[in-house]
Amino acid sequence: AGPAGTGKTETTKDLARALAIPCYLFNCSDQMNFQSMADIFRGLAQTGAWGCFDEFNRIPIEVLSVVATQVKTIQDAIVKFSKPEDV
Repeated sequence: AGPAGTGKTETTKDLARALAIPCYLFNCSDQMNFQSMADIFRGLAQTGAWGCFDEFNRIPIEVLSVVATQVKTIQDAIVKFSKPEDV
């Protein structure tokens, strides 16, 4: 969220690089569906990589509703399976 052209994507990629975390850039479109987003989340979760979703606002609202549930499921799993010393 923020004005276009202010370096949000580049800043995210630079931070990931500085922390030695892989970061994958996804250019979103109205062609993305909940299954393609699930596939992306699955890959990110399995590798521990970051995902940077450019033009996220282009995803249809119906898909974003399902994506919100997918993200919440991932967050719940992180909390459930994290070690107390990791928190």
